[in-house]
Amino acid sequence: MRLAIVGVGKLGLALLTGVTSRGVMPPGEIGLLDANVLRAGDLADKTGARVIGPPDLRYAERILVSVQPRVFPEISDWLAQESAGYISTMAGVSTGTITRRLGTKRVVRVMPNLAATIGHSQTAITCPREAENAGDLDFARQLFGAVGDVYDLPEHLFNAFTGMSASGPAYAAVVAEALADGGVRMGLPRALAHELAAKLLVASGELLQGRVHPGLLKDEVASPGGTTIAGLEVLEAAGVRGAFMRAVVAATRRGADLGKDQE
Repeated sequence: MRLAIVGVGKLGLALLTGVTSRGVMPPGEIGLLDANVLRAGDLADKTGARVIGPPDLRYAERILVSVQPRVFPEISDWLAQESAGYISTMAGVSTGTITRRLGTKRVVRVMPNLAATIGHSQTAITCPREAENAGDLDFARQLFGAVGDVYDLPEHLFNAFTGMSASGPAYAAVVAEALADGGVRMGLPRALAHELAAKLLVASGELLQGRVHPGLLKDEVASPGGTTIAGLEVLEAAGVRGAFMRAVVAATRRGADLGKDQE
């Protein structure tokens, strides 16, 4: 068994779908272990992977740990295998903490976001030298490259990456909802307002990728004395920029707190 996925939630499912649909790994080489055995069985039937139990982990070359951080201490005893490499998606849990609990330095830490479910994740990745020498880093790059872009990042920046990129889809959703509410307030039908808000965020993201700074796009849209600059004035008065910055700071600090809970 080349890979065991422990915790088959949205992310585990996205990764399973990505690597099998893009030919990175045959589904028969993947084992699924989840507290919800019925769900794991259903996914196995749909994808061709197989359901496994804790004793089967001794046959796994590598183990993807995709569980909530609070669960990790409860499962670390049977999760620890002498010959396996590990890939962790647990927010805030350092490679040092994972190494201490599992007894190996073959640990790759990754932080994707929900866009993995549509193949557009931004995934940060880091590991100690032992994991790189064992080929675990390259293996993890292949896995998460199947669901988006992968960025090498020093571990001390992981919480900041989590607070901005991993949490970012929720921030964008709040923006979309607020814009749609504004449209409804001014008379647009609710369904149309939702559709317009979602599509403008997608289009704006593509426009931003073609510019060296977000402010350039803002300046292009905001003509002198026009509608956009009037709206921007209200956003500035409301402190929207500062609110988003504080959201990233708060999420970053929460990631650090989650890590402390595991120490």
